Amino acid sequence: MTIDAKIIKQLRDKTGISVMECKRALEQTNGDLERAADLLRERSIELAKKKSGRSAKEGAIGAYVHTGGKIGVLVELNAETDFVARNEQFQALLKDICLQVAASAPKYTSREEVPEGVLEAKQQEYGEIERFLEEACLLEQPFIKDPGRKIREVIEQAISKFGENITVRRFTRFEMGKHEGDAS
Repeated sequence: MTIDAKIIKQLRDKTGISVMECKRALEQTNGDLERAADLLRERSIELAKKKSGRSAKEGAIGAYVHTGGKIGVLVELNAETDFVARNEQFQALLKDICLQVAASAPKYTSREEVPEGVLEAKQQEYGEIERFLEEACLLEQPFIKDPGRKIREVIEQAISKFGENITVRRFTRFEMGKHEGDAS
């Protein structure tokens, strides 16, 4: 089956995955753009799981100060190699994550960081825990540039693109007038 280059480009623009991978996915799904995107998403998740055990000790620290200087953010984003950490697309991902932290004010990086006592209290407050995790955990938040994807999925896509493990190690968000422990 011959796949039109325009469709391949659409899928590449949508997913950020290589042209050859997009072509293969479209061939496997008989040219169905949505199914091909789903297939690539599944592959990204599988690849991210395989890479998650690998050490990511290189990386970069990104900074963002919101207009007016009332909110500031520092984020440490790690990769396996300095080569990837210096890449323009990696730096763009780091900037996007800084913007996400500034806009969404997460308290934790991942659900694994949330203390058990907090989970129990929030379970009672919210009735179900997923909504709380989506608000409080950076990796569970909808991406501000594409609310149909979570930050975790954006990072999984980057792992697929670079072929390396990528992790958000830590972040700090400063807001004028607020101190650690203040209610949000």
